[in-house]
Amino acid sequence: MSAPKERIVETTMKLFSSQGYNSTGINQIISESSVAKASFYQHFKSKEDLCVEFLNTRHTYWFNELDSFTALKNDHKSKIIAAFDFLIHMNEKENFRGCSFLNILSEIPNDNIKILKVIQEHKSGLRNYFNGLIQDKDIADHVYMLFESSIIESQLFKSNELIERSKQIVTNLIH
Repeated sequence: MSAPKERIVETTMKLFSSQGYNSTGINQIISESSVAKASFYQHFKSKEDLCVEFLNTRHTYWFNELDSFTALKNDHKSKIIAAFDFLIHMNEKENFRGCSFLNILSEIPNDNIKILKVIQEHKSGLRNYFNGLIQDKDIADHVYMLFESSIIESQLFKSNELIERSKQIVTNLIH
């Protein structure tokens, strides 16, 4: 059996993804991860701290998966198209769950700076990913916005149609 902190994070990953942040209580997490309440609070002072851990874990997982998915592509254009294919892959793998970061963003109050900062860092990392592949900053930002809107639309309509359309647009944008 894994360590208590690992069980808490694994359980949180599952529950936040399926139920959302606000609908998941600490007592449910404690119960389903089979840890003592004292053990939970030894690792996390609050649900907010647990959410930060969840988002940081998700960030690492997501970028590792993206990097693995695009690793065999040699040029920047192929890597960018593969990034959109990665969205299709994740939609199939996670049943159009959408972006964990935006899902949490929609549930937190506007003044929750601690969680907001982690979400902003993830999105900045993704924007920087495209800026690193595309020399033209305006085009890189445009591709980033297409990517982001593709995530939201595919979640909303449970369809990869806009991702496929975005790939066509990106193919025409990038030389």
